[in-house]
Amino acid sequence: MRIVITGTSHGIGRALAERLVKKRHDVWGLARTLQNSSSQEAGSFKGRLCDVSDWDQIASAASEIAAAWSHVDALITCAAIQGEVGRTLSVDPLKWSAAFQVNLLGTFHAVRGFAELLARAPRRAKVVCFAGGGATKARPYFSAYGSAKTAVVRLVETIAEEERDRPLDINAVAPGAINTRLTDEVIAFGSSVVGQAEYDAALKQKLNGGASLERALDLVEWLLSADSDGISGKLLSAPWDPWPTLGPQASLLAKSDVYTLRRVLPADPNESGITNR
Repeated sequence: MRIVITGTSHGIGRALAERLVKKRHDVWGLARTLQNSSSQEAGSFKGRLCDVSDWDQIASAASEIAAAWSHVDALITCAAIQGEVGRTLSVDPLKWSAAFQVNLLGTFHAVRGFAELLARAPRRAKVVCFAGGGATKARPYFSAYGSAKTAVVRLVETIAEEERDRPLDINAVAPGAINTRLTDEVIAFGSSVVGQAEYDAALKQKLNGGASLERALDLVEWLLSADSDGISGKLLSAPWDPWPTLGPQASLLAKSDVYTLRRVLPADPNESGITNR
């Protein structure tokens, strides 16, 4: 496969690029830190400087890749920053916005920028976008990151609906609490900035090794494969969801709100749904 990955200089993006090259795929990595290109018997990697929050840079990268490749089989958007952290009503607005731009606009720019190359794929095209902490529930002191990641999931759902009749699957991945530079940042900020609960959780995660990186990479590989054909517009948790078994249920999932962001309603719409016990 010919695969474009954003955010390949660190963390999950870098690990994905390394694994996919070993699996004989050709990978083009976009990141704000220049990476050495390489060609192996297994596959190839070509790095390019690119700030995904800047549309012109994404458009330029897409043009360069289009000159080398006739199509792109898959796009994986890993580029992300934790950004401004702290009580939302006290944070720096410009820094908050900058984090939102990288995490949400960076995802949108990549999907939009490579849409034409994905449409030329000879097989069913695949797009995998990364959600993260704060996407499915409130995450105090991390509103920039959490809000953007929630928006990424809704963006994925919307594109899936709009492109339902095309040979394209787009999904979001919740990788789990994997130890990355973001974990180190939380610890470095300290409890006075991120809150005691978040700080304690980061320390525990660092000590215990965190969630399995391999499990997250396995999920991405599965989403790139024909085994997941027809599954689109879903948010899948690498550590918790039974994603290896979902392939045969693709047609049922397409008609279901399972693995999506939705309101939880009480059984009786005339009642609050809350009981005292």
